[in-house]
Amino acid sequence: MSKKLLPEFKYNFNIQHFIKTALAEDMGDGDHTSLACIPNSANGKAQLLVKENGIIAGVDLAKEIFKTVDKSLKVSVFIKDGSKIKIGDVVLTVEGKSQSILLAERLVLNCMQRMSGIATKTNKLVELCKGTKAKVIDTRKTTPNLRGLEKWAVVIGGGANHRIGLYDMILIKDNHIDYAGGIKQAIIAANNYLKTKNKKLKIEVEARNLNEVKQILEIGKVNRIMLDNFSINEIKNAVKLINRKYEIEASGGITEQSIRSYAKCGVDFISVGAITHHIKSLDLSLKAV
Repeated sequence: MSKKLLPEFKYNFNIQHFIKTALAEDMGDGDHTSLACIPNSANGKAQLLVKENGIIAGVDLAKEIFKTVDKSLKVSVFIKDGSKIKIGDVVLTVEGKSQSILLAERLVLNCMQRMSGIATKTNKLVELCKGTKAKVIDTRKTTPNLRGLEKWAVVIGGGANHRIGLYDMILIKDNHIDYAGGIKQAIIAANNYLKTKNKKLKIEVEARNLNEVKQILEIGKVNRIMLDNFSINEIKNAVKLINRKYEIEASGGITEQSIRSYAKCGVDFISVGAITHHIKSLDLSLKAV
């Protein structure tokens, strides 16, 4: 399931478990409104209507939700994940048992609206970085238990995933440095840990200023340097200092207004936590036809 639905990145996310628990949370002991108002034998058709321009995301997930609710539902997709959409577009239609359509409706919309909002925001930042080598990446600032969906949406929007969680990269940030007793101690400890555990993980270190960049360069033994909350001039100076010896990531308070200026400095990555934790869901609706 994961390989089929999440082809762009490896993530330990059980789609079926998510769908079933989300449906159980909503349904409880039954959708009593539909059971009361709609005959069990009634069939209907509904269309997913776009009410706001953007990038659509979550179509493949919606198909899986409908299938889980009722295998007999017939879904016809007209617009695929990652496509630009405009007000009035019909993304898909679903036909079959009316009670089943109504049961799936809110979960489909909740997921697709949030995923499309993330994909739309990501795509806007990606477009602003065009012509540079900078890749827009996400962070761990995601909704608990929904990280898979949110990081999936980032990829659909044209961005890339940073580390998925705590387990797939060593990222030495300011608190790690302070607790370890300094940059040198933290880097040496990280390398020793990987050697002892026989693990092959990339090491990234956060720098809070140019002096810390110089300290990291003196020690080496890392893969990427994160420049956190640096000004444009500081980024330019840091890029010169690093001189392509390591990957460079710019991070911290980077917005639509400033991202292109950062991208033009020559960094490899720009991480923006806001693309998953501070977005507006895209307006979609599922209407009977």
